[in-house]
Amino acid sequence: MTEEKLVRDAINGCNNSFREIVVRYESLVASTVINMVGRGQEAEDIGQETFIRFYKNMKNFRGDAKLGTYLTRIAINLSLNELKRRKKRRFLFKEHSPEFENIPDHSPGYKQTEQQQLVIDALQKIDEDSRKVIVLRLIDGFSIKETAQILEMTESAVMSRLFRAQQRLKKVLPCSMGESV
Repeated sequence: MTEEKLVRDAINGCNNSFREIVVRYESLVASTVINMVGRGQEAEDIGQETFIRFYKNMKNFRGDAKLGTYLTRIAINLSLNELKRRKKRRFLFKEHSPEFENIPDHSPGYKQTEQQQLVIDALQKIDEDSRKVIVLRLIDGFSIKETAQILEMTESAVMSRLFRAQQRLKKVLPCSMGESV
């Protein structure tokens, strides 16, 4: 079933169509959120909130972009809000807690490699703008054009930011991984 038909049917009250949307895009949303905010309850909450927001506003989905692009934009915005809340909490409470909590994923069949963990840890050490571009382009696999749509910037700005983001990521990755980025 096409994205357009799924959305149209979901708008018309077909719960199975909305369920299919969630099944098709939950791993994309989860990947985006985890790579933006790290693993933990906040990531799970943001993933759920992404689909809740879409459900409440799906009648506004015009289909100008792919559904995955639209959902990723929601996930990025919610992730950025969480990062701002964290920054504010640290400032208000003068806590110096680590940016990234290493909370294991207990979902069935999930195995995270040491290399994946190193990348997730490194992503938490670079600025949000760099992280967004790396997550969308290199991890989630969006094209330059799709990344530009999600981030609401020009394609040349995405390419420029991606280059700078890769340089920043190389600086925080262990030496053995820095060459592969």
